[in-house]
Amino acid sequence: MARARGSRRKPAPSEAIREGPFPLRVGAVDTGSNAIRFMVAEFQAPRQSRPLLYRRVPVRLGHQVFLTGRLAEETMAAAVAEFVSFCKEAQDLGLSALRAVATSAVREARNREELVERIRAATCVELEVISGSEEARLVHLAVASKLDLAGGKWILVDLGGGSVEVSLVDDMGMLWSESHTMGSVRLLEILGQSSPEPAGFKALLANYVSALRIPAPAQYWAAAGFVATGGNIESLATLAGAPRDSKGVARVGVDDLAQVIDLLAGLSYDERVARLGLKEDRADVILPAAMVYHHLARAARAREIIVPGVGLKDGVLLDLVDGLLSGSNRSAVQEGQLTRAAISLGRRFMFDEAHGVQVARLALSLFDQTKDLHGLGDQDRLLLLVAALLHDIGGFISHDGHHKHSLYLISHSELPRLSPNEMLVVGNIARYHRKSLPKPSHPEFMRLPESDRKRVSILAALLRVADALDRSHVQKVKSVRVVWAEDELFLRVEGGDSLVLERWALGEKKDLFEKVFRKKLSLAVSA
Repeated sequence: MARARGSRRKPAPSEAIREGPFPLRVGAVDTGSNAIRFMVAEFQAPRQSRPLLYRRVPVRLGHQVFLTGRLAEETMAAAVAEFVSFCKEAQDLGLSALRAVATSAVREARNREELVERIRAATCVELEVISGSEEARLVHLAVASKLDLAGGKWILVDLGGGSVEVSLVDDMGMLWSESHTMGSVRLLEILGQSSPEPAGFKALLANYVSALRIPAPAQYWAAAGFVATGGNIESLATLAGAPRDSKGVARVGVDDLAQVIDLLAGLSYDERVARLGLKEDRADVILPAAMVYHHLARAARAREIIVPGVGLKDGVLLDLVDGLLSGSNRSAVQEGQLTRAAISLGRRFMFDEAHGVQVARLALSLFDQTKDLHGLGDQDRLLLLVAALLHDIGGFISHDGHHKHSLYLISHSELPRLSPNEMLVVGNIARYHRKSLPKPSHPEFMRLPESDRKRVSILAALLRVADALDRSHVQKVKSVRVVWAEDELFLRVEGGDSLVLERWALGEKKDLFEKVFRKKLSLAVSA
């Protein structure tokens, strides 16, 4: 079986082993903070599947990470052994694609690369450490396959062992997403030793989780519903006696959840296992999880919590199938997803959306027409897209030096499908949309490897030109065509109004383009 790719991935991280129509067999590994979940499913249609293999193994990777910042040797060894076992089973099933992801525990571990390398060396799998934003995107994909999200905005809470992702979503995707380091295992590790008595622990938890907030935009809309995912909420739904409908969706009353919390707080760990039948690795973390869900549901003024019975692993499987089916349209799918996510991020900082969209449109047109000059690929095009959309968000802090503020905001944010290093690349591209050119004295530029510094210079050169062509911020330019000459490039711009300001701005900003491409740049305007 072909090896799965790592963080700089396409939608299908392992090349198709068996091309063709349905049925398609795909596999997912969710390497969480409290357990590792292995799943293989056979899809008869894009949203119709049957499980062929599912295993949940209680390897608690987050145990030492949330206390010491490092993965413990014994838990890494256990994780590698489970991956070896799963890989043998997956090979026998003949998968078309496989993706293994890791969330907050591995993401935060200082020695995470050691775990990734040990799994790579021992198995057919390359473990991909994903961001909280990518985690939320995949969970939304799974939820949308079970619930009709059309016609409203929904609050989606995905609680894992190390973090909780709180999102505002609709049927098209995420409108807003925030990741908080307040998962069930983390809460247990941080607070559990402070108050060993269940009642005291409940009071401590209540104070600690009170800092959690729902996304700010959700305060201005009446949410269509409050949706929760994760293994703990499924166990809580069972404890509350919530029935499931024909699709496996349960609804738990917020008042009923409060009663379950009182029950759990009055029982010791051993009593939860013996009297409630909870798994040993669930019995200790379920009270922190219940407190988080209850607090957020009350903050959202929800009366019930909708439990669709799906999670990250289901979203990974659906994403794999979408990637295999998209074929040549794969880049377009990625572009649409990243555009929506970047615009959502830009709205947090009240950016000029029309200007960002216009600059992105012009920048991508320039990228496509100058491919023979720069030789960059599809992933670089996506980085330029995001940088162009968000290049001005630093104005939220201050107009003076806003290009530097944009670098900070972007590099400290998350977007689906982009690694932290790629976000730093995007931030640097945006930083150089104005003022000085990249220099060795710029520390954030020099943090990048040489290959990425070259990429930044090329893409920033294109962004500066595109930004100049909307200097007035009123979208006068309808199209731009690059005309080649031996030592010069001409931009033939179609615009229905005077472009005096844009012509002046191009003269100010074309310096990086001429330096990088070693060609003069001139502008010709046609009405």
